[in-house]
Amino acid sequence: MLRYLHYILLLLALSTELAQAQPTALYFPPVTGATWATTAPASLGWCQPQFDSLIAFAGRKGSKSLLLLKDGRMVVEHYYGTYTADSAWYWASAGKSLTATLVGLAQQDGLLSITDSTSKYLGRWTNATRAQQRQLLIRHQLTMTTGLDDSPPAPCDNESTTPSCLLYLAPPASRWAYHTGAYRTLQDVLVQASGATNISSYTSQRLGARIGMSGLWANDVFYSKARSMARFGLFILARGSWNGTQIMTDTAYFRRMTTPSQTINRSYGYLWWINGQSSYRLPASQTNFPGSVIPAAPADMIAALGKNDQKVYVVPSLGLVVVRQGNSAGASRLAASSFDNELWTKIMAVFCRPTATAAAADAAGFLAFPNPAAEVLTLRQPAKTAASVRLLDALGREVLRQPITGTETSVSVAAQSSGLYVAQWLDASGRVLMSRKVAR
Repeated sequence: MLRYLHYILLLLALSTELAQAQPTALYFPPVTGATWATTAPASLGWCQPQFDSLIAFAGRKGSKSLLLLKDGRMVVEHYYGTYTADSAWYWASAGKSLTATLVGLAQQDGLLSITDSTSKYLGRWTNATRAQQRQLLIRHQLTMTTGLDDSPPAPCDNESTTPSCLLYLAPPASRWAYHTGAYRTLQDVLVQASGATNISSYTSQRLGARIGMSGLWANDVFYSKARSMARFGLFILARGSWNGTQIMTDTAYFRRMTTPSQTINRSYGYLWWINGQSSYRLPASQTNFPGSVIPAAPADMIAALGKNDQKVYVVPSLGLVVVRQGNSAGASRLAASSFDNELWTKIMAVFCRPTATAAAADAAGFLAFPNPAAEVLTLRQPAKTAASVRLLDALGREVLRQPITGTETSVSVAAQSSGLYVAQWLDASGRVLMSRKVAR
């Protein structure tokens, strides 16, 4: 009887924790018009000096726009110089993440499958033999694992799309390389599969018109106003929905798009950059670097990153979407740069009161987020004291355990049933150092 009473008390405690951890309802601006609800930084408990420093820093770094949404509401909307809310700018490679979303919608509609050979839609599109080309799938383009040469000899370059420049180098899935030319043909696949007039009309019809995102593709690059980038980020924050309507119903595709897509570069999903992983690889490099691609940013952040520091950051645990347009903030990089880390250091400094994530920690500094967790639960400790972490279900049964070597580890909970759990940090002898109540 005492044992069952213990379970009942645990369930009651978990239920209370879950009620407190429920995310704030997202706001969605109307699809048409200029209305967009705002939230004052002071009402969020943000430090005004640090807030002002963030805006000034972005201006010094060549920014044209800086937008920050909290739970969908506009907290920052700042334009620099002659750039205005009505100005348009290119997304550069941040448009890759938009393309990945469109591919998912096309698969959802039955227009294609990412396991299809690309040649099914484009015919002879590389210099590979027909047998080799049949092995090149849409999925390989989404994950940057086509095996095609990302540094072809002149007059070709990384962005070339002509078949004579798309040179077979290695078998698909055996090599990760950031190859824009191989990616760009996905737009041709979408046009062929959908029967659309062009990629701009398909983008508008399938997604843009439904979330109020305007823009157009020119030479395989998307151009839009800053608010359209923010709308796209909000759509991703809402996991493919808009104002109560689930537009991307293929939740399995969305999960694979926004989590590591292969083991060679764990910080890359389907044309999205994934933060909080154990290692990362950057464009034009075959070297794996240890740690997160943007260490100063939250571990659950995903990002659409483009040349000259075009950015769409999405942070589910904090309900944040951040957009930056502009010229290069420093050394030219195709994806993550030192600017990312500097910018996120500034962003994280604005929080004066505990955020939803910080509120989940006790005085010892142990964090479990996001809570509830849909796919990945991040467990953080203030120092390298724990040797492993485990997850207990509502009946006290251990359902998951894994080692931890640093101050932070990511635990996949996608295979766990929806419900209430206890996350625990254990020392080398198995003694419980801290417990946190979490939900899946």
